[in-house]
Amino acid sequence: MSKSNNPDENERMTFWEHIEVFRHILFRCLAIWGICSIAAFCFKNEIFQIIFAPSKNDFILYRLLCRLAEATNISSLCPGDFQANFINTQLTSQFMTHLSVSMCVGVIIAMPYLIYKLYGFVSPALYQHERKYSFVLIFSSFVLFGMGILLNYFVIFPFSFRFLSTYQVQDFVVNQIALSSYTSTLLVLSLLLGIVFEIPILAYFLAKLGVINHQLMRNYRRHAFVVICILAAIITPTADIFTLLLVACPIALLYEFSIRVVKKAK
Repeated sequence: MSKSNNPDENERMTFWEHIEVFRHILFRCLAIWGICSIAAFCFKNEIFQIIFAPSKNDFILYRLLCRLAEATNISSLCPGDFQANFINTQLTSQFMTHLSVSMCVGVIIAMPYLIYKLYGFVSPALYQHERKYSFVLIFSSFVLFGMGILLNYFVIFPFSFRFLSTYQVQDFVVNQIALSSYTSTLLVLSLLLGIVFEIPILAYFLAKLGVINHQLMRNYRRHAFVVICILAAIITPTADIFTLLLVACPIALLYEFSIRVVKKAK
């Protein structure tokens, strides 16, 4: 922390004193995470109602599609009724699923506090203009990550689940979905979409390092779109082009937005 605006104050702190401060911050962050996880654990019914909402016929996306089908007279847009059957095959699976989901929800709830404390630890080592930009970057990355999670929950995962849960190689092969499979797929897809939505932040840092520039990104726009389609095909396990475009289009827009971010970064 040699680059502080208050060098005399920082010089009075040794390396081990900084480690001690960080230890206290880390302990507080873990404590807040634990409290939020316990609170999430206590609201089991409410949380799992949200988690299982995409598996039900009355989910908001399915209702909107049915209304669109009525307005356009295109009946194929409406998903129709379907039934998803969930099973549990291991003795501890339901409890462990409840515990892991509570911990994930706890991280999401505690994230603003965690970012605030970690930023408070690092900020004394930054100049005034660096503090301004770092705060904007942290806030932007948090918002983009949340947008990726919301896109997955309301659009990508429902389509993926609908397709995979009703897909059959033969009529006599009945789909009975394991609880852990459902929750892990939802969490993993949410994490992937959240990471993918960090493209503008990654582009900003690469531009600052001199690795890329806006002209380079414009020249390789077509190549990037092909890569985006491949990435969207990997993220979405469904075979229809509609779901692929639902993922590819937002990522393509993020790429275009990243070009402007990179241009301003220079």
